[in-house]
Parts: sequence; structure tokens; C-alpha cells
Amino acid sequence: MSSINRSGFSRREESLGDWFGTSRGKYVLAWERTQLAAAVEDVFGFRALQIGLPQINFLEANRMPFRFSAGLDRGCDLAADPVSLPLASASVDLVVLPHVLEFSADPHRILREVERVLMPEGQIVIAGFNPLSLWGLRRKLARRRDLYPWRGEFIGLARLRDWMKLLGFEVNGGRFGCYAPPFRHRRWLRRFRFMEHAGDRWWPIAGGVYMMRAVKRTVGMRLVTPNWRNGRAAAKSFVPVAHREPHAAVHRGGARVLRLIIGGVKDEDR
Repeated sequence: MSSINRSGFSRREESLGDWFGTSRGKYVLAWERTQLAAAVEDVFGFRALQIGLPQINFLEANRMPFRFSAGLDRGCDLAADPVSLPLASASVDLVVLPHVLEFSADPHRILREVERVLMPEGQIVIAGFNPLSLWGLRRKLARRRDLYPWRGEFIGLARLRDWMKLLGFEVNGGRFGCYAPPFRHRRWLRRFRFMEHAGDRWWPIAGGVYMMRAVKRTVGMRLVTPNWRNGRAAAKSFVPVAHREPHAAVHRGGARVLRLIIGGVKDEDR
């Protein structure tokens, strides 16, 4: 995802971060900010890591005391190759990968490295472009594959899920979005806003981008919890607090629900 210097490129599209400043990029970014914020806000621990795109803080909604970015992009808190992070194994509670895999020469190695640094029961949140969409079709028909985002190798969600399963991750939610065609101009994107609701209802797997969240499962690990059989201890320990479903995501009529999109699970809000 590093910047490239070739004649004929628009300066604003020399990197993915620059592309997010275009009309198409702002359209995608607005959706992803909402989805990723909802996906990371209820993940707790001590350390949260974002790989790539340091100019966009996707960890802002998270409340961990230590949040930082890593990668080869200028502006990262930690300058490091994502395939070889200078972090101890099982040292991070949350990792966010915003469009890292489709622009990497070896996405498998990045996922393996993320699995290494994640704590047991740690979570990973991935944002990517969907090849089975109008955006994926636009990439196939693109005359120039050296421009963002068409230069990336879009990874299908089913394929990504298989990779995650092999590494011991359990997908616990996600969502598709950005159903409007990838028009260059803002006015056309606005005219096709109606496709957001229509696509979400009638062809939910055809969104231009997706967000997926998964948890690292460790075979043989047992969570040790307090013994609440003693009613007196339970009475002293429990404090009435507002309860939120563990998989929160989208705003719809005041309700926040992270809808499962994989494995034939029906949406909770339908």
C-alpha cells in the first residue's frame, strides 16, 4: 500500500490513502468508519493494533489504553513489515486490517503473523473490496490496473473465511455495504443512494465492500470464571449496568446490531 511514482498518475490516487480523498473513496470511507467503529468499540483488553492506513484512525471508537498503528506507510507509529511484526507472540488483543490483504503480495503471511501476535480470544477486524459486486466488475473491466483501488487483488469473503478457519479463527459477524456503482462523481453516487437499502434487502452479498470480525480460538484453552454459586458473593459482585449485545454494528432506528453474513445465519434485525 506504499505510494508509487509513475508519470500520468493523479497525485491524489498515488496511494490507497490518497484514493480515500476522492468521491468514491469518501463514499466507501463513510460506510467503513461506521461499521468498523461499531465492530471495535466493544472489544476490550490492553493493546489494539491497526495495520496500514495510519492517516485514518479506525481504532478511535475502541477504549483500550494502548492503541497504535504499524506498517510501511509513512505516519505509522511502528515502522514494520506486516509479514514480520516486531511484537511478542500473544501480545495484542485486537488487530484491524483496513484493505491490507488485497494490496499485499502475500496476504496469507500477514494473517499468520496476525494470528501469532493476537492473544487467545483476541479479535481481528478486516475490511476489503468484494469481487462479487459492481466494484469487482469495474475492476475486471478497468483499462488501467495500476490505479487504486483496481490494482488490488480483491478477495472473496468465502475464500477469506476459509483462510481464517485454517488459522483457528471463528467468524462472529460482519456486513456488506456500498451497493451503488463506483461512479467517479459525487452527484451520481448520491443519485444511486437508493441502492443501499435495496441491495441490503435483496442482494446483500453484492456490496462493493465488506467488513468481517473473527475471534482467535485456542484449542484446549479453558476460560476461568468466578464461582457465582455463593449467592452472597454474587449479590456483592454484580452491579446493574446497561447491557449491550456483544456483536454491535449498524445504526438502524436507534438499534445497533452486528448482522451475521456467513454460514446461512439469518440477520437478527430482519
